[in-house]
Amino acid sequence: MIILISGSINAGKTTVSKALCRLLPRTAHVEVDDLREFIGWMGLEESIPLNLKNAAAVARNFAEAGLNVIVSYPLRPLDYEYMANELEAYSVHCVTLSPPLEVAQRNRGTRELTSGEIDRIAFHYDTGIANPPFGITIDNSGQTPDETARAVLAKIDGTTTPCE
Repeated sequence: MIILISGSINAGKTTVSKALCRLLPRTAHVEVDDLREFIGWMGLEESIPLNLKNAAAVARNFAEAGLNVIVSYPLRPLDYEYMANELEAYSVHCVTLSPPLEVAQRNRGTRELTSGEIDRIAFHYDTGIANPPFGITIDNSGQTPDETARAVLAKIDGTTTPCE
């Protein structure tokens, strides 16, 4: 099984992905932003297609080895379509974490947001990344990361088909 965890900056993607890894046996977490560090000198818009291509390849490698895979990244509709097509041979589910904007723009946990990140969060909400037309959306603002991870698994278990 492959779970794509989407959402804006500071929505909890990495934290919930780590909680999912604790709950699911034999699970790898592919943090797309970590792949971007290999080409940190490249501009964001230019690097996104390459980062997603690398993430899909890594996810396929893990899935072929019999592992569950969590891929976390703020997916735009075109990004989601690409990932869904690249991973269509596997059971792929997509969940977007979508706390209210005012929650996403607050410092939560140990993360100190920069003004640039706060602006980027607003951009993500304005462009629909926080409420996409695909997959399952969860408002995780009133949940712990473990509660959100369990809610993700419950939503996935309750679906009869993977992401549409």
